[in-house]
Amino acid sequence: MPELPEVIVALDYADPEPAWELVRRLPERTWFKVGLELFTRGGPPVVERLVGEGRHVFLDLKLHDIPNTVAGAVRAAGRLGVRLLTVHGSGGEAMLRAAADSAAASNAATDGDLRLLAITVLTSMDDAALVSVMGPRARVEETTGRLAGLARESGIDGAVCSVNEARAIKVACGNEFLVVTPGIRLAGESVDDQRRVATPGVAQAAGADFLVIGRTITRSDDPAATLAAVRRAVSADG
Repeated sequence: MPELPEVIVALDYADPEPAWELVRRLPERTWFKVGLELFTRGGPPVVERLVGEGRHVFLDLKLHDIPNTVAGAVRAAGRLGVRLLTVHGSGGEAMLRAAADSAAASNAATDGDLRLLAITVLTSMDDAALVSVMGPRARVEETTGRLAGLARESGIDGAVCSVNEARAIKVACGNEFLVVTPGIRLAGESVDDQRRVATPGVAQAAGADFLVIGRTITRSDDPAATLAAVRRAVSADG
């Protein structure tokens, strides 16, 4: 795990060209998240280019399917040189174990370092939204903890959750279990479509290992300076 949280810049674009423009403006060895929209449009070549340029890639596809299908997708991601990949914790133990076994086999075959993250509860959801999906007793904190625990028991390397649940997951699952927190904003910024957000300093204090930041940087007139400001905020609190 990093000594201080790593910042992952979310390439949340509908087209590869503006994504490449941002990538060119940020330092080498920057972590980038490729999500569903960009991957659907640009496909594996987007990931291959980032890896070829020495960037670290977090492929956020939120895989959720039968175990064999997910295992195959994990193998494919491993061949692309992806470092972090998401699967849905709600896919169940069999799916999670198949994914973990596939990642281990891929790493052994390619000398790779692919680690899997379980999606718990999306940061766009709160208790009310979760109740509408899972029933009247559903609560974000309890559901997040249960899915993170299942992921750890199934061989998954970490979980994606809001900052609100990060500390509890670290306590329950151990310090080596990675915690990735999206919804990071600098103080005073709009929360947009996310409901459970936090500043970099709060995320670090909660034990997050990776901070996913999108619009704060992608909408900035000087994204390199904004990324540096986020990193300074993390270092100051570290």
